[in-house]
Amino acid sequence: MGTLTYDAKITVSFDDRVLAHLQQVIWAKLRRGEAFPFTWSDPMRTGLGRTSVWLTPNATLSFQYFGGRTPRINPAWIDALTKSANSPGGLFIVPEPDVAPAQ
Repeated sequence: MGTLTYDAKITVSFDDRVLAHLQQVIWAKLRRGEAFPFTWSDPMRTGLGRTSVWLTPNATLSFQYFGGRTPRINPAWIDALTKSANSPGGLFIVPEPDVAPAQ
């Protein structure tokens, strides 16, 4: 389980694989100067609640991974997360699409 820390005030745990995909999407949007909301559910901390933050290029973010290896990135999941981030509701974690076998 890795952690995402926002503005040194909010720290949330995600599986390293999920976090690696989120990091790619978040950094791509912030590099383009885009601000957007990010919402996740908090099942362990607050029952079935959720947290939302407004991410801007000026936000202080930290991604910390538990494992030493970078997870394999699924381009289809990056696309799905990016579509989520570009929607009016902002970024939220969508299920990972299946990866088509290499031919």
